[in-house]
Amino acid sequence: MLLAIDCGNTNTVFSIWDGTRFIATWRTSTEHQRTADQYYVWLSTLMAFQKIEAEITDMIVSSTVPRVVFNLRVLADRYFNTRPIVVGKPECALPVDVRVDAGTAVGPDRLVNTVAGHDLYGGDLIVVDFGTATTFDVVDHDGAYVGGVIAPGVNLSLSALHQAAAALPHVDISKPQSVVGTNTVACMQSGIFWGYIGLIKEICARIKAERERPMKIISTGGLAPLFQQTEDLFDVFRDDLTMHGLTVIHKHNKAIG
Repeated sequence: MLLAIDCGNTNTVFSIWDGTRFIATWRTSTEHQRTADQYYVWLSTLMAFQKIEAEITDMIVSSTVPRVVFNLRVLADRYFNTRPIVVGKPECALPVDVRVDAGTAVGPDRLVNTVAGHDLYGGDLIVVDFGTATTFDVVDHDGAYVGGVIAPGVNLSLSALHQAAAALPHVDISKPQSVVGTNTVACMQSGIFWGYIGLIKEICARIKAERERPMKIISTGGLAPLFQQTEDLFDVFRDDLTMHGLTVIHKHNKAIG
């Protein structure tokens, strides 16, 4: 079976794919100090708890944190006797083209989302991913990645506001009862919530105008449903978009040998 790992700046997701579906998915905080042995103890304990007797034969990794990749490689070699496919490395082939400025390094998570979006929904897409950063990735008609937009993530913006202004508290993002807040927390929540609604709508509208064609908007990440409940921002929400993309890339690399 395939162990797919998506390592982001904040969290790392582990999923086991049996060839047709994900039979288990777990999330942990991203820590570059975590050793291969610690990963294995954590993972094997969860598998035993859920009575999963899967034999891991393959592994694929997408990581926006380069320092964690070494220990994940050791995990694959030491405990699963396999060499992992690492998205973004020269030996990892993608089933789509990447058309950006020469020398530009594209985040592996953005490439994986592009592959997943095209596999599931075809071309001419805008993929909006709510992570540590909020990213907008543009997928051409043939599935190629052709660029995008990076904005500060929602929680990152809230944290920065709290840290930079001594009088402002840390608040959780939620839909405010009204646009005009009558206390500090409500004012902050309104600014973030409606500010991001405006950001998403405007960026997507400008991408569509620049591309001069209809485009489907795909969202992923935990906060997407929160924004979608108020405005019709996205055509499709897919929570497992990145993990699906990892399975597609793994299959592609196995097919080409």
